[in-house]
Amino acid sequence: MNKFQSIHGRLFPMFLLSMLGLLLVVTVVYYQRATEQIRDRVGSISEKNISQTVNLFDLLLRGYDSVTKSLNSNYELIRLLKQYAGSESVEAVQLEKRITDIIGAIFYSRSDTVGIHIVTNYDKVFSFDRTNGASVRQYSETSWFTELKGSTGEMKWLGVFPESLMSAGIQRPVFAFGRQLYEFDTLKSIGIVLIETDADAIETALTNASLGPGSQVIIRGAGGEEIIRTGASEGVEPAVVPADWPGTLRQGEVVVRDSDDVTSTAARIGMADWTMIGVTPNNELRLELKETQQFLITLALILIVAATLLATFVSRSFSLPFKRLIQQMKMVELGNFKGEVQVRSYYEINVLVGSFNRMVQQMDELIERIKLASISEKNAQLQALQSQVNPHFLFNTLDMIYWMLDERENDRLGRVILALSRIFRYSSDWEEASKAKLRLELEQFRHYFTIIETRLGDRVTTSIEVEEKWLDIEVPKMILQPIVENAVKYGLEPLNRPGLLRVYSRESHGGRVEIVVEDDGVGMDEETLARLSDMLEEHSVMPGQSGWGSSHKPTLPNRASDASKAIGIEDSRSIGDAGSMLASGGVGQSQERRGIGLLNVHRRIRLMFGETYGLRIESVKGQGTAVIASFPAQGREEAKG
Repeated sequence: MNKFQSIHGRLFPMFLLSMLGLLLVVTVVYYQRATEQIRDRVGSISEKNISQTVNLFDLLLRGYDSVTKSLNSNYELIRLLKQYAGSESVEAVQLEKRITDIIGAIFYSRSDTVGIHIVTNYDKVFSFDRTNGASVRQYSETSWFTELKGSTGEMKWLGVFPESLMSAGIQRPVFAFGRQLYEFDTLKSIGIVLIETDADAIETALTNASLGPGSQVIIRGAGGEEIIRTGASEGVEPAVVPADWPGTLRQGEVVVRDSDDVTSTAARIGMADWTMIGVTPNNELRLELKETQQFLITLALILIVAATLLATFVSRSFSLPFKRLIQQMKMVELGNFKGEVQVRSYYEINVLVGSFNRMVQQMDELIERIKLASISEKNAQLQALQSQVNPHFLFNTLDMIYWMLDERENDRLGRVILALSRIFRYSSDWEEASKAKLRLELEQFRHYFTIIETRLGDRVTTSIEVEEKWLDIEVPKMILQPIVENAVKYGLEPLNRPGLLRVYSRESHGGRVEIVVEDDGVGMDEETLARLSDMLEEHSVMPGQSGWGSSHKPTLPNRASDASKAIGIEDSRSIGDAGSMLASGGVGQSQERRGIGLLNVHRRIRLMFGETYGLRIESVKGQGTAVIASFPAQGREEAKG
C-alpha cells in the first residue's frame, strides 16, 4: 500500500504544515512589534539611566558630606583640638588618645571608609585608617592640603586617587574629599579634615549608567578636567567626548548627543558641581534587537522540532489499533492469555481483532481448566500436611502439664507452664488479622512477666498504669513483648540492684495516646541514642522496598514459627539482642542484627496508622530508658481521616 494512503502518511504532513504556517505568522508579527518597541525604548533608557545614576551619586555624596559635618559639629572634638595646641607632653598623650577615639567612632559609622585625617594648623595630623588604626604624626603641606586650606568651609571633592593621600600602607584606589574645621565661638579655622573612602563604591554607583558591556561613564569637573572614567578596559579605545560638550547644564537637565558611532548622554551632579557623561556605542544599543532576533530564531527551531514531534504523535495515535493488536499477539506468545484488544476502526481490522480475541479466549479457558485441576490437587496436599501438625495439640499438651503440676502442688512451675501456654496460643492465633485490643497486649505482658519473675525473682518489679479508657483501642499485635524483652534483658538484668519496669499510658497532643515502657536500668549515652533514633527513621521502610526486613531469615526456638513469620520478626532471643540495642544502647552485636525487633514494631505501627505514629526512644546514661509507642486515640480510621 502507498504510504501516503495510510493514516499516518496522511495526517503527518497535514498537521505539520498547519503548525509551521501558524508559527511563521506569529514569528513575523512578534518580530515587527518587538522592533518598534525596542526603537522607542532605546532613546529613553539612556536618559533614565543617566538621571538615576546622577541621583544615586548625589545621594552618595550627601552621605559623605554628613560624615564631615559630624566632625565639624562635634563640640568635644573641637575643644580637644584647641586644648591640644597648648598642652604639655603628658597631657598631650591623653588628649591624642581622646581625639583619635572620637575619630575612630566616626570611622566605624560607615563600612566604606578607608581613613579619616585631621590636619591642624600647627602641622599635627590625627588619623584613623583601615591599615594603621589610630595614629598621630607631623605633616607638611601638599597641593591638596593647600586646596582644602584655601576653601571657606564648603566641601571640597578632590576625586579618585590610585592610593591613599595620607596612609602609606594603603595601596588601593580611594575617593578623597574634605573641608576646613572651625571653632564654634570664634569661627576661626583650626585645621582641615580629609576623608578617604573606597573608590569601589563610586565605580559601582557609576555602573548604573552603563547600557552595555562597551559603555563608559565619565565624570568631569567644573573646569572640564576628567575626574574619573569607568568601563574603559584593555583593548578598548577610550571614548572621545568634545571638551566643550555639554556646556553648562541645569540641575535635573539631561542632554543626549547622537553621532555615527556612539550615543552620549550628560547630566549635572549638583552636589559636587560635576558633569556625568555616559558614552555607549551604537552597536551596544542595538544589542537587544540582535538578541531578540537570536531568540526568535532559536524559538522557531525549537517549535519546528516540537511541531514535528507533535505531528508524529498525533498521526501515530490514529494508528494505535494496529500497534495494540501486535502488542497483544506478542503477549500471547509469552503466555499471557488474559488480555483483549479493544478496537473500533475499519471493518477489516475489526474482523481481524474479533477473531483474534475469540481465539485467545478459548485458549485461556482451556489453560484455566488445567490450572484449576492442579490447584485442587495442591490444596489437598497442603491440608494433609497441615493436619499433621495441629497447634491445638501443643496447647492441650501444655495445659495437661499444668494440671499435672497443679495436682502435685507445684504452683510456681505450673504458673510458668500456664503463662507459656497462653503466650504461645496468643502468638499463634492470627485468624483475626494482625491487630488486637490493647488489653490483650497487656494480658500477654502479664503472662510474659510471670516467667521473668520466676527467673529473676525480686530483681525486677513491674507497674502497669494504663487508663481504662484506652484498653479497647486497637494496636498492631505483638508490639509490647519485644519492647519489654529489650528493657529486661539489656536495661535491668545488668543492674547490681533491684530494677523497676513501668508500663503506663498518657494522652498527647493531636488526639493520640502514648504507651510508655520505662525502666530505671543502665540507659545509654547521647551518641548511641542519636544513632539508634536515626536508625528507626532510616529503616522504617514500606513492604516491598529495600531495607532491613529483606535480608534476615528468622530462627524461632521460643515461639511458633508460623506466627513469627506472619509478623516478620525473629525469635525472642534475636528480638532481645537486637531490640535491646535500641532500648539500652548495648554494644557487641553485629550492625546487621541491630534493632530488628523494635524496627519491626515501629514499621507495623506506621503501616497501620500512618507516618506520624510509631516508636521513639528517650534515655539517660545510668538513669534508664523509655520507649514510647504512639497511636491514634480514636482508632485507625479516624487517625487516617
